[in-house]
Amino acid sequence: MTRPAHVVAVDLGGTTIKAARYDAHGIAEETLRLPTPSAQGQDAVVAAVVQAATALTRPRVRAVGLCAPGLINTETGVVRYAANVGLRDTPLAAAVAEAVHRPVVLEHDVRAACLAERQLGLGTDVSDLLVVVLGTGLAVGIVSDGRLIRGGSGIAGEFGHIPVHADGELCACGQRGCVEAYAAAGALVRRYRRTGNSAETAADISARLDTDPDAGRVWAEATDALGRALVTSTLLLDHQRIVLAGGMTAAGPLLTVPVSRSLQQGLAWRTAPAVEISPLGADAGLLGAALHAATAAGAAQDG
Repeated sequence: MTRPAHVVAVDLGGTTIKAARYDAHGIAEETLRLPTPSAQGQDAVVAAVVQAATALTRPRVRAVGLCAPGLINTETGVVRYAANVGLRDTPLAAAVAEAVHRPVVLEHDVRAACLAERQLGLGTDVSDLLVVVLGTGLAVGIVSDGRLIRGGSGIAGEFGHIPVHADGELCACGQRGCVEAYAAAGALVRRYRRTGNSAETAADISARLDTDPDAGRVWAEATDALGRALVTSTLLLDHQRIVLAGGMTAAGPLLTVPVSRSLQQGLAWRTAPAVEISPLGADAGLLGAALHAATAAGAAQDG
């Protein structure tokens, strides 16, 4: 962590709530996993996040960091809208603060992962970084000139809705041809099932690339779409490095090689930035939330 503080971090995901308490050296002392009770409604989700935070809070803990998907107001600690966890206009930070009696901060889960990558992972030596999280959906964290970008309304990073194919696949957002409709793990599984095959995860599909032409086709279309979208972001922001995170990265070179090839083909007049896999694993968002909490703890002490 960036400051000597004991903190708790909670990462609210679509299926699982992950939490950890970190010591002053950034080492996880205790961890906790709970199922996300989205089907039970907003109050149940908030109660589960509060439960996770309070279960790990001890007298030495000085702050709590939360991260969640969706549209996040970091200043007020409100989840404005998060469809996959059933939250709308939810004062999540306030609910946790009332229970733990500590400073509580809230950040978007992908931006939290980007912060962790910037400080602890592959972004430590670059000032212009893109972190692409390939999950059920697809979003990015952006570091430009050393600063984490939030955008004018706080929703910068909706990379998944860059259109890559005119009149292409219908996306859940209502647009056609979005990269998320091809390259997100959920879309990959849906498109593969359309061929008459069965699969539960993107890993099921990547494991069949050498034996199943249908798997090979939808994987190739996914990696090509991701590369095309990265062309757009690279031309706009001139990334020094692109880091891929999320469950699909378990495919390793089966993912990075075709994505890099598609990206380079779209940048014929210049060398494409390196595309690498995050070393932080599935807990990058949790680490980022802990970093935010450590900063909040330091600010509270200074104040």
